[in-house]
Amino acid sequence: MDRRCPAAHPDDPTSCVGPVVVTVLDAVNAGADGCEHHGARILASLEGGRVFALPDAPPGAAIRVFRAADTIRPFCWFDGPRVDPSQLSHVENRERHGR
Repeated sequence: MDRRCPAAHPDDPTSCVGPVVVTVLDAVNAGADGCEHHGARILASLEGGRVFALPDAPPGAAIRVFRAADTIRPFCWFDGPRVDPSQLSHVENRERHGR
């Protein structure tokens, strides 16, 4: 089995994309380091989460993760209908409300 970054949720079947370059923190400052791909996916699933680039990260890594997370549905690896605001991406919720 391939090793994945610590930010990869155990139920998320996707592989890492690139090296570990960000730290994602939740609302109580618990965090995990991750690749941009898993950093964005886990950030999208957190309420009040934040992302920070690691010291050796390429320029713009944290903002790329932040922007990607805006478009990703929380816990996107789960199948099923998504209709409640808490199940939609931030972009989808803004579009629903005309913002």
